[in-house]
Amino acid sequence: MLSTQKRHERDPHLDSLADPTLLREFAYINGEWCSGENDARTDVYNPANGVWLGSVASMSAEQSRNAVHLANAAFEAWSRKLPQERGKILDRWYDLMMEHKEDLALLMTLEQGKPLSESRGEIDYAASFLEYYAEEGKRLNIESVMSHLERAEVELWREPVGVAGLITPWNFPSAMLTRKAGAALAAGCTVVAHPSWETPFSALALAELAERAGMPAGVFNVVTGEAPTIVGPWTEMPEVRALSFTGSTEIGKLLYRQSADTVKRLVLELGGHAPFLVFADADLEHAVDCAIDAKFATSGQDCLAANRILVERPVYDAFCKRFAEKTAALSIGPGIDDPVIGPLMNEKAVAKQVEQVSDALEKGAKLLTGGDIHKAGPLFYQPTVLADVPADAAIFHEETFGPVAAIAPFDTEAEAISRANDTEYGLVSYIHTESAHRIYRLTRALQYGMVAVNRTKVTGAPIPFGGMKQSGIGREGARLGIEAFTEVKYVCRDFE
Repeated sequence: MLSTQKRHERDPHLDSLADPTLLREFAYINGEWCSGENDARTDVYNPANGVWLGSVASMSAEQSRNAVHLANAAFEAWSRKLPQERGKILDRWYDLMMEHKEDLALLMTLEQGKPLSESRGEIDYAASFLEYYAEEGKRLNIESVMSHLERAEVELWREPVGVAGLITPWNFPSAMLTRKAGAALAAGCTVVAHPSWETPFSALALAELAERAGMPAGVFNVVTGEAPTIVGPWTEMPEVRALSFTGSTEIGKLLYRQSADTVKRLVLELGGHAPFLVFADADLEHAVDCAIDAKFATSGQDCLAANRILVERPVYDAFCKRFAEKTAALSIGPGIDDPVIGPLMNEKAVAKQVEQVSDALEKGAKLLTGGDIHKAGPLFYQPTVLADVPADAAIFHEETFGPVAAIAPFDTEAEAISRANDTEYGLVSYIHTESAHRIYRLTRALQYGMVAVNRTKVTGAPIPFGGMKQSGIGREGARLGIEAFTEVKYVCRDFE
Protein backbone atom coordinates (compact mmCIF):
# COMPACT_ATOMS: atom_id res chain seq x y z
CA MET A 1 0.00 0.00 0.00
CA LEU A 2 1.35 3.41 -0.92
CA SER A 3 1.45 5.84 1.96
CA THR A 4 0.75 9.55 1.71
CA GLN A 5 1.04 10.20 5.43
CA LYS A 6 3.83 12.24 6.99
CA ARG A 7 6.97 10.23 7.65
CA HIS A 8 7.52 9.36 11.29
CA GLU A 9 10.65 9.21 13.34
CA ARG A 10 12.51 6.04 12.49
CA ASP A 11 12.71 3.05 14.81
CA PRO A 12 15.64 3.87 17.14
CA HIS A 13 16.94 0.31 16.85
CA LEU A 14 18.26 1.29 13.42
CA ASP A 15 20.87 3.37 15.22
CA SER A 16 22.55 0.09 16.17
CA LEU A 17 23.57 -0.62 12.57
CA ALA A 18 27.35 -0.70 12.35
CA ASP A 19 27.09 0.14 8.64
CA PRO A 20 24.06 2.42 8.13
CA THR A 21 24.61 2.39 4.34
CA LEU A 22 23.14 -1.12 4.27
CA LEU A 23 19.71 0.47 4.82
CA ARG A 24 18.78 1.21 1.20
CA GLU A 25 15.48 2.81 0.19
CA PHE A 26 15.72 2.68 -3.60
CA ALA A 27 15.39 -0.05 -6.19
CA TYR A 28 18.66 -1.42 -7.56
CA ILE A 29 18.63 -1.58 -11.37
CA ASN A 30 21.58 -1.83 -13.73
CA GLY A 31 24.03 -0.95 -10.99
CA GLU A 32 22.15 2.21 -9.94
CA TRP A 33 19.85 3.09 -7.04
CA CYS A 34 16.56 4.24 -8.58
CA SER A 35 13.45 6.13 -7.47
CA GLY A 36 9.91 5.28 -8.52
CA GLU A 37 7.99 7.43 -10.96
CA ASN A 38 6.90 10.68 -9.29
CA ASP A 39 8.93 9.47 -6.29
CA ALA A 40 6.23 6.93 -5.38
CA ARG A 41 7.18 5.13 -2.17
CA THR A 42 5.97 2.39 0.17
CA ASP A 43 6.34 2.67 3.93
CA VAL A 44 7.79 -0.22 5.93
CA TYR A 45 7.02 -0.76 9.61
CA ASN A 46 8.36 -2.93 12.42
CA PRO A 47 5.60 -5.51 13.09
CA ALA A 48 6.62 -5.74 16.76
CA ASN A 49 5.82 -2.13 17.61
CA GLY A 50 4.33 -0.51 14.51
CA VAL A 51 7.19 2.00 14.33
CA TRP A 52 8.28 3.29 10.93
CA LEU A 53 11.52 1.88 9.53
CA GLY A 54 11.67 3.81 6.28
CA SER A 55 10.13 3.95 2.83
CA VAL A 56 11.14 2.15 -0.34
CA ALA A 57 10.82 3.22 -3.96
CA SER A 58 7.65 1.86 -5.55
CA MET A 59 8.55 1.25 -9.17
CA SER A 60 6.14 1.39 -12.12
CA ALA A 61 5.36 -1.36 -14.62
CA GLU A 62 7.42 0.46 -17.24
CA GLN A 63 10.40 0.64 -14.90
CA SER A 64 9.99 -3.06 -14.22
CA ARG A 65 10.05 -3.81 -17.94
CA ASN A 66 13.13 -1.65 -18.34
CA ALA A 67 14.89 -3.63 -15.61
CA VAL A 68 14.28 -6.79 -17.65
CA HIS A 69 15.65 -5.15 -20.81
CA LEU A 70 18.79 -4.09 -18.94
CA ALA A 71 19.24 -7.56 -17.44
CA ASN A 72 18.82 -9.04 -20.90
CA ALA A 73 21.47 -6.68 -22.28
CA ALA A 74 23.88 -7.80 -19.54
CA PHE A 75 23.21 -11.49 -20.15
CA GLU A 76 25.64 -12.19 -22.96
CA ALA A 77 28.72 -10.86 -21.17
CA TRP A 78 27.79 -12.53 -17.86
CA SER A 79 26.98 -15.89 -19.45
CA ARG A 80 30.31 -15.90 -21.30
CA LYS A 81 32.36 -15.41 -18.15
CA LEU A 82 34.24 -18.46 -16.97
CA PRO A 83 32.32 -20.19 -14.18
CA GLN A 84 35.20 -19.59 -11.80
CA GLU A 85 34.97 -15.86 -12.51
CA ARG A 86 31.30 -15.87 -11.57
CA GLY A 87 32.20 -18.03 -8.59
CA LYS A 88 34.72 -15.51 -7.28
CA ILE A 89 32.05 -12.83 -7.19
CA LEU A 90 29.64 -15.16 -5.36
CA ASP A 91 32.41 -16.07 -2.90
CA ARG A 92 33.13 -12.41 -2.24
CA TRP A 93 29.41 -11.79 -1.76
CA TYR A 94 29.37 -14.64 0.78
CA ASP A 95 32.33 -13.13 2.64
CA LEU A 96 30.60 -9.76 2.81
CA MET A 97 27.41 -11.33 4.17
CA MET A 98 29.43 -12.98 6.93
CA GLU A 99 31.27 -9.71 7.60
CA HIS A 100 27.97 -7.85 8.01
CA LYS A 101 26.00 -10.68 9.58
CA GLU A 102 24.89 -8.69 12.64
CA ASP A 103 23.59 -5.77 10.59
CA LEU A 104 21.78 -8.05 8.15
CA ALA A 105 20.19 -9.95 11.03
CA LEU A 106 19.12 -6.71 12.73
CA LEU A 107 17.48 -5.40 9.56
CA MET A 108 15.64 -8.68 9.12
CA THR A 109 14.37 -8.75 12.69
CA LEU A 110 13.18 -5.15 12.50
CA GLU A 111 11.24 -5.57 9.25
CA GLN A 112 10.11 -9.20 9.60
CA GLY A 113 9.78 -9.59 13.37
CA LYS A 114 11.54 -12.92 13.84
CA PRO A 115 13.75 -13.42 16.91
CA LEU A 116 17.28 -12.11 16.47
CA SER A 117 18.89 -15.53 16.87
CA GLU A 118 16.67 -16.88 14.09
CA SER A 119 17.66 -13.96 11.88
CA ARG A 120 21.33 -14.72 12.49
CA GLY A 121 20.66 -18.32 11.58
CA GLU A 122 18.93 -17.25 8.39
CA ILE A 123 21.90 -15.11 7.35
CA ASP A 124 24.17 -18.13 7.76
CA TYR A 125 21.70 -20.22 5.76
CA ALA A 126 21.31 -17.56 3.07
CA ALA A 127 25.05 -17.06 2.65
CA SER A 128 25.61 -20.82 2.35
CA PHE A 129 23.84 -20.84 -1.02
CA LEU A 130 26.29 -18.32 -2.43
CA GLU A 131 29.24 -20.37 -1.19
CA TYR A 132 27.71 -23.60 -2.51
CA TYR A 133 26.82 -22.34 -5.97
CA ALA A 134 30.17 -20.60 -6.38
CA GLU A 135 31.53 -24.16 -6.59
CA GLU A 136 28.54 -25.89 -8.22
CA GLY A 137 28.71 -23.52 -11.20
CA LYS A 138 31.99 -25.17 -12.19
CA ARG A 139 30.30 -28.57 -12.43
CA LEU A 140 27.83 -27.90 -15.24
CA ASN A 141 29.89 -30.17 -17.45
CA ILE A 142 29.34 -31.26 -21.01
CA GLU A 143 28.07 -34.82 -20.96
CA SER A 144 29.30 -37.27 -23.56
CA VAL A 145 26.72 -39.81 -24.73
CA MET A 146 27.43 -43.09 -26.48
CA SER A 147 26.43 -42.45 -30.08
CA HIS A 148 23.62 -44.37 -31.72
CA LEU A 149 24.76 -43.18 -35.18
CA GLU A 150 27.76 -44.13 -37.28
CA ARG A 151 30.59 -41.57 -37.52
CA ALA A 152 28.83 -39.30 -35.01
CA GLU A 153 29.91 -37.78 -31.75
CA VAL A 154 27.07 -36.93 -29.36
CA GLU A 155 27.23 -34.37 -26.55
CA LEU A 156 24.78 -32.69 -24.19
CA TRP A 157 25.53 -29.11 -23.17
CA ARG A 158 23.95 -27.09 -20.37
CA GLU A 159 23.47 -23.42 -21.15
CA PRO A 160 21.88 -20.64 -19.06
CA VAL A 161 18.28 -19.88 -19.97
CA GLY A 162 18.64 -16.07 -19.94
CA VAL A 163 16.96 -13.59 -17.60
CA ALA A 164 15.52 -15.15 -14.44
CA GLY A 165 12.69 -13.46 -12.56
CA LEU A 166 12.85 -14.21 -8.81
CA ILE A 167 9.91 -13.53 -6.50
CA THR A 168 10.59 -13.90 -2.79
CA PRO A 169 8.36 -13.94 0.32
CA TRP A 170 8.45 -12.02 3.59
CA ASN A 171 9.05 -14.94 5.95
CA PHE A 172 12.62 -15.70 4.76
CA PRO A 173 13.59 -12.47 2.99
CA SER A 174 17.32 -13.22 2.66
CA ALA A 175 17.51 -17.00 2.27
CA MET A 176 14.83 -17.26 -0.40
CA LEU A 177 16.67 -14.64 -2.46
CA THR A 178 20.14 -16.17 -2.27
CA ARG A 179 18.83 -19.72 -2.79
CA LYS A 180 17.38 -18.61 -6.11
CA ALA A 181 19.93 -15.98 -7.12
CA GLY A 182 22.99 -18.04 -6.23
CA ALA A 183 21.87 -20.83 -8.54
CA ALA A 184 20.73 -18.55 -11.37
CA LEU A 185 23.87 -16.40 -11.33
CA ALA A 186 26.20 -19.39 -11.11
CA ALA A 187 24.46 -20.91 -14.13
CA GLY A 188 25.17 -17.73 -16.11
CA CYS A 189 21.71 -16.14 -15.93
CA THR A 190 21.06 -12.53 -15.08
CA VAL A 191 18.45 -11.74 -12.44
CA VAL A 192 15.54 -9.42 -11.76
CA ALA A 193 14.27 -9.95 -8.22
CA HIS A 194 11.13 -8.75 -6.49
CA PRO A 195 11.07 -8.88 -2.68
CA SER A 196 7.89 -8.68 -0.64
CA TRP A 197 6.85 -5.07 -0.05
CA GLU A 198 6.70 -5.90 3.68
CA THR A 199 10.37 -6.91 3.91
CA PRO A 200 12.35 -5.13 1.19
CA PHE A 201 15.32 -3.96 3.24
CA SER A 202 16.92 -7.41 3.51
CA ALA A 203 16.98 -7.78 -0.29
CA LEU A 204 18.28 -4.25 -0.83
CA ALA A 205 21.07 -4.78 1.71
CA LEU A 206 22.07 -7.88 -0.25
CA ALA A 207 22.08 -5.80 -3.45
CA GLU A 208 24.43 -3.33 -1.76
CA LEU A 209 26.78 -6.16 -0.82
CA ALA A 210 26.53 -7.71 -4.30
CA GLU A 211 27.69 -4.40 -5.76
CA ARG A 212 30.61 -4.30 -3.33
CA ALA A 213 31.45 -7.87 -4.33
CA GLY A 214 31.95 -6.77 -7.93
CA MET A 215 28.65 -7.81 -9.48
CA PRO A 216 28.52 -6.18 -12.96
CA ALA A 217 25.76 -3.68 -13.72
CA GLY A 218 22.55 -5.29 -14.91
CA VAL A 219 23.39 -8.79 -13.67
CA PHE A 220 21.59 -8.64 -10.32
CA ASN A 221 18.64 -6.25 -10.02
CA VAL A 222 16.14 -5.72 -7.19
CA VAL A 223 12.87 -4.12 -8.30
CA THR A 224 10.72 -2.92 -5.40
CA GLY A 225 7.03 -2.08 -5.42
CA GLU A 226 3.64 -3.73 -5.57
CA ALA A 227 3.77 -7.32 -6.79
CA PRO A 228 1.14 -7.10 -9.57
CA THR A 229 2.83 -3.98 -10.98
CA ILE A 230 6.34 -5.42 -10.90
CA VAL A 231 5.78 -9.11 -11.64
CA GLY A 232 2.86 -8.77 -14.06
CA PRO A 233 5.10 -7.56 -16.90
CA TRP A 234 7.61 -10.33 -16.23
CA THR A 235 5.04 -13.04 -16.86
CA GLU A 236 4.24 -11.48 -20.26
CA MET A 237 7.79 -10.74 -21.41
CA PRO A 238 9.54 -13.42 -23.47
CA GLU A 239 12.90 -12.04 -22.28
CA VAL A 240 12.16 -13.49 -18.85
CA ARG A 241 12.92 -17.12 -19.61
CA ALA A 242 12.63 -18.50 -16.08
CA LEU A 243 10.41 -17.52 -13.17
CA SER A 244 11.08 -18.73 -9.63
CA PHE A 245 8.51 -18.04 -6.93
CA THR A 246 8.18 -18.88 -3.25
CA GLY A 247 4.80 -18.21 -1.70
CA SER A 248 1.23 -19.41 -1.52
CA THR A 249 -0.23 -22.09 -3.77
CA GLU A 250 -2.94 -19.64 -4.81
CA ILE A 251 -0.43 -17.10 -6.16
CA GLY A 252 1.69 -19.87 -7.66
CA LYS A 253 -1.26 -21.05 -9.72
CA LEU A 254 -1.88 -17.49 -10.89
CA LEU A 255 1.74 -17.11 -12.04
CA TYR A 256 1.53 -20.51 -13.74
CA ARG A 257 -1.45 -19.34 -15.78
CA GLN A 258 0.02 -15.93 -16.55
CA SER A 259 3.30 -17.47 -17.76
CA ALA A 260 1.67 -19.94 -20.15
CA ASP A 261 1.75 -17.71 -23.23
CA THR A 262 5.53 -17.30 -23.01
CA VAL A 263 6.18 -20.94 -21.97
CA LYS A 264 8.57 -20.03 -19.19
CA ARG A 265 10.73 -22.32 -17.14
CA LEU A 266 8.97 -22.34 -13.74
CA VAL A 267 10.21 -23.19 -10.27
CA LEU A 268 7.37 -22.88 -7.76
CA GLU A 269 7.92 -23.48 -4.05
CA LEU A 270 4.40 -23.25 -2.68
CA GLY A 271 2.37 -24.02 0.41
CA GLY A 272 2.91 -26.74 2.96
CA HIS A 273 0.66 -28.56 5.42
CA ALA A 274 3.13 -30.85 7.14
CA PRO A 275 2.02 -33.89 9.15
CA PHE A 276 4.06 -34.79 12.24
CA LEU A 277 3.58 -38.48 13.05
CA VAL A 278 4.50 -39.80 16.50
CA PHE A 279 4.33 -43.56 17.11
CA ALA A 280 4.14 -45.28 20.48
CA ASP A 281 7.71 -46.58 20.23
CA ALA A 282 9.22 -43.12 19.70
CA ASP A 283 11.49 -41.37 22.18
CA LEU A 284 8.67 -39.23 23.55
CA GLU A 285 10.71 -36.38 25.02
CA HIS A 286 12.74 -36.07 21.82
CA ALA A 287 9.54 -36.15 19.74
CA VAL A 288 8.03 -33.35 21.85
CA ASP A 289 11.15 -31.20 21.48
CA CYS A 290 11.23 -31.78 17.72
CA ALA A 291 7.52 -30.97 17.45
CA ILE A 292 8.08 -27.69 19.32
CA ASP A 293 10.84 -26.78 16.87
CA ALA A 294 8.85 -27.89 13.82
CA LYS A 295 5.73 -25.96 14.89
CA PHE A 296 7.04 -22.73 16.37
CA ALA A 297 10.15 -21.77 14.35
CA THR A 298 9.60 -18.35 12.74
CA SER A 299 6.54 -18.09 15.03
CA GLY A 300 4.93 -20.79 12.89
CA GLN A 301 5.23 -18.65 9.74
CA ASP A 302 7.07 -21.32 7.79
CA CYS A 303 5.97 -23.60 4.95
CA LEU A 304 7.81 -26.42 6.77
CA ALA A 305 5.81 -25.90 9.99
CA ALA A 306 4.16 -28.96 11.51
CA ASN A 307 0.49 -28.20 10.96
CA ARG A 308 -1.07 -31.56 11.84
CA ILE A 309 0.43 -33.43 14.79
CA LEU A 310 -0.85 -37.01 14.79
CA VAL A 311 0.05 -39.18 17.79
CA GLU A 312 -0.53 -42.91 18.32
CA ARG A 313 -3.14 -43.39 21.02
CA PRO A 314 -1.06 -45.24 23.68
CA VAL A 315 1.20 -42.18 24.09
CA TYR A 316 -1.31 -39.53 23.05
CA ASP A 317 -2.19 -38.14 26.50
CA ALA A 318 1.43 -38.08 27.65
CA PHE A 319 2.52 -36.30 24.47
CA CYS A 320 -0.25 -33.69 24.69
CA LYS A 321 0.53 -32.94 28.35
CA ARG A 322 4.26 -32.50 27.79
CA PHE A 323 3.85 -30.59 24.53
CA ALA A 324 1.37 -28.16 26.13
CA GLU A 325 3.66 -27.60 29.13
CA LYS A 326 6.61 -26.73 26.90
CA THR A 327 4.47 -24.54 24.66
CA ALA A 328 3.14 -22.56 27.62
CA ALA A 329 6.72 -21.87 28.70
CA LEU A 330 7.78 -20.34 25.36
CA SER A 331 8.84 -16.71 25.61
CA ILE A 332 7.08 -14.14 23.45
CA GLY A 333 8.00 -10.58 22.60
CA PRO A 334 9.72 -8.28 20.07
CA GLY A 335 12.28 -10.07 17.93
CA ILE A 336 14.98 -7.63 19.05
CA ASP A 337 14.70 -9.14 22.57
CA ASP A 338 15.32 -12.61 21.08
CA PRO A 339 12.30 -14.50 22.44
CA VAL A 340 11.11 -17.80 20.96
CA ILE A 341 7.93 -16.29 19.52
CA GLY A 342 7.86 -12.92 17.78
CA PRO A 343 5.02 -10.99 16.17
CA LEU A 344 3.07 -12.22 13.19
CA MET A 345 3.59 -10.31 9.96
CA ASN A 346 0.25 -8.54 9.70
CA GLU A 347 -3.36 -8.34 10.86
CA LYS A 348 -4.47 -10.91 8.30
CA ALA A 349 -2.14 -13.50 9.83
CA VAL A 350 -3.55 -12.85 13.31
CA ALA A 351 -7.11 -13.09 12.02
CA LYS A 352 -6.36 -16.51 10.58
CA GLN A 353 -5.20 -17.82 13.97
CA VAL A 354 -8.35 -16.48 15.60
CA GLU A 355 -10.58 -18.05 12.96
CA GLN A 356 -8.89 -21.45 13.00
CA VAL A 357 -8.87 -21.70 16.79
CA SER A 358 -12.52 -20.66 17.02
CA ASP A 359 -13.53 -23.15 14.33
CA ALA A 360 -11.66 -26.03 15.97
CA LEU A 361 -13.16 -25.31 19.41
CA GLU A 362 -16.66 -25.08 17.99
CA LYS A 363 -16.15 -28.52 16.42
CA GLY A 364 -15.04 -30.14 19.68
CA ALA A 365 -11.29 -29.54 20.04
CA LYS A 366 -9.85 -28.93 23.51
CA LEU A 367 -7.77 -25.85 24.30
CA LEU A 368 -4.72 -26.90 26.34
CA THR A 369 -2.91 -23.56 26.37
CA GLY A 370 -3.00 -20.15 24.69
CA GLY A 371 -5.87 -19.29 22.38
CA ASP A 372 -5.82 -15.51 22.37
CA ILE A 373 -3.94 -12.39 21.25
CA HIS A 374 -0.97 -11.75 23.54
CA LYS A 375 -0.61 -8.63 25.66
CA ALA A 376 2.69 -7.83 23.88
CA GLY A 377 0.74 -6.21 21.05
CA PRO A 378 -1.93 -6.62 18.36
CA LEU A 379 0.30 -8.74 16.08
CA PHE A 380 1.34 -11.17 18.81
CA TYR A 381 -0.64 -14.40 19.19
CA GLN A 382 -0.18 -16.73 22.13
CA PRO A 383 1.51 -20.06 21.40
CA THR A 384 -1.54 -22.29 21.34
CA VAL A 385 -2.18 -26.03 21.63
CA LEU A 386 -5.42 -27.67 20.52
CA ALA A 387 -6.01 -31.35 21.32
CA ASP A 388 -8.62 -33.81 20.00
CA VAL A 389 -8.92 -31.73 16.85
CA PRO A 390 -11.59 -33.28 14.59
CA ALA A 391 -10.78 -34.18 11.01
CA ASP A 392 -13.22 -31.62 9.61
CA ALA A 393 -11.66 -28.65 11.43
CA ALA A 394 -10.33 -25.95 9.10
CA ILE A 395 -6.90 -26.11 10.74
CA PHE A 396 -6.51 -29.67 9.44
CA HIS A 397 -7.18 -28.54 5.87
CA GLU A 398 -5.65 -25.05 5.63
CA GLU A 399 -2.07 -23.92 6.17
CA THR A 400 -1.96 -22.16 9.56
CA PHE A 401 1.16 -19.98 9.23
CA GLY A 402 1.13 -19.08 12.89
CA PRO A 403 1.82 -20.40 16.42
CA VAL A 404 -1.18 -22.72 16.73
CA ALA A 405 -0.57 -26.47 17.09
CA ALA A 406 -3.33 -28.96 16.29
CA ILE A 407 -3.08 -32.50 17.72
CA ALA A 408 -5.21 -35.60 17.16
CA PRO A 409 -4.81 -39.32 17.94
CA PHE A 410 -4.56 -42.26 15.54
CA ASP A 411 -4.80 -46.01 16.10
CA THR A 412 -3.03 -47.72 13.19
CA GLU A 413 -0.14 -47.07 10.85
CA ALA A 414 -2.48 -47.26 7.87
CA GLU A 415 -4.69 -44.57 9.44
CA ALA A 416 -1.69 -42.32 10.06
CA ILE A 417 -0.55 -42.62 6.44
CA SER A 418 -4.04 -42.00 5.09
CA ARG A 419 -4.55 -38.90 7.22
CA ALA A 420 -1.08 -37.58 6.48
CA ASN A 421 -1.64 -37.87 2.73
CA ASP A 422 -5.16 -36.43 2.85
CA THR A 423 -4.17 -32.99 1.55
CA GLU A 424 -3.39 -31.18 -1.69
CA TYR A 425 0.01 -30.29 -0.23
CA GLY A 426 3.14 -32.41 -0.27
CA LEU A 427 6.15 -30.40 0.89
CA VAL A 428 7.53 -32.03 4.05
CA SER A 429 6.48 -34.68 6.56
CA TYR A 430 7.92 -35.68 9.94
CA ILE A 431 8.11 -39.21 11.40
CA HIS A 432 9.05 -40.26 14.92
CA THR A 433 9.50 -43.99 15.52
CA GLU A 434 12.27 -46.40 16.49
CA SER A 435 11.15 -49.10 14.05
CA ALA A 436 13.44 -49.41 11.03
CA HIS A 437 10.79 -51.31 9.10
CA ARG A 438 8.17 -48.65 9.81
CA ILE A 439 10.57 -45.91 8.77
CA TYR A 440 11.06 -47.65 5.43
CA ARG A 441 7.33 -48.19 4.90
CA LEU A 442 6.39 -44.62 5.79
CA THR A 443 9.11 -42.90 3.78
CA ARG A 444 7.83 -44.83 0.77
CA ALA A 445 4.14 -44.23 1.47
CA LEU A 446 4.15 -40.55 2.41
CA GLN A 447 3.46 -38.30 -0.58
CA TYR A 448 5.95 -35.58 0.29
CA GLY A 449 9.03 -34.19 -1.40
CA MET A 450 10.97 -34.27 1.89
CA VAL A 451 10.71 -36.64 4.85
CA ALA A 452 12.35 -35.94 8.21
CA VAL A 453 12.91 -38.99 10.40
CA ASN A 454 13.40 -38.47 14.15
CA ARG A 455 14.58 -34.89 13.57
CA THR A 456 13.34 -31.48 12.48
CA LYS A 457 16.07 -29.68 10.55
CA VAL A 458 16.59 -31.10 7.06
CA THR A 459 17.29 -28.14 4.79
CA GLY A 460 20.59 -26.85 3.46
CA ALA A 461 22.36 -25.83 0.27
CA PRO A 462 23.34 -29.37 -0.85
CA ILE A 463 19.80 -30.79 -0.74
CA PRO A 464 16.95 -30.40 -3.28
CA PHE A 465 14.19 -28.43 -1.54
CA GLY A 466 10.68 -28.81 -2.92
CA GLY A 467 7.40 -30.65 -2.78
CA MET A 468 4.92 -32.87 -4.54
CA LYS A 469 1.34 -32.24 -5.63
CA GLN A 470 0.28 -28.60 -5.16
CA SER A 471 3.30 -27.75 -3.04
CA GLY A 472 5.20 -26.82 -6.15
CA ILE A 473 7.18 -27.58 -9.27
CA GLY A 474 10.91 -28.21 -9.43
CA ARG A 475 13.56 -28.09 -6.73
CA GLU A 476 15.79 -25.42 -5.19
CA GLY A 477 19.24 -26.07 -3.79
CA ALA A 478 21.66 -28.83 -4.78
CA ARG A 479 22.53 -29.71 -8.38
CA LEU A 480 18.84 -29.66 -9.33
CA GLY A 481 18.61 -26.03 -8.22
CA ILE A 482 21.18 -24.82 -10.72
CA GLU A 483 19.92 -27.08 -13.49
CA ALA A 484 16.53 -25.35 -13.21
CA PHE A 485 18.15 -22.25 -14.75
CA THR A 486 19.71 -24.10 -17.68
CA GLU A 487 18.64 -25.55 -21.00
CA VAL A 488 20.00 -28.81 -22.42
CA LYS A 489 21.46 -28.50 -25.91
CA TYR A 490 22.04 -31.70 -27.87
CA VAL A 491 25.00 -31.58 -30.30
CA CYS A 492 25.59 -34.31 -32.89
CA ARG A 493 28.86 -33.93 -34.87
CA ASP A 494 30.27 -35.91 -37.74
CA PHE A 495 33.89 -36.77 -36.89
CA GLU A 496 35.06 -37.54 -40.44
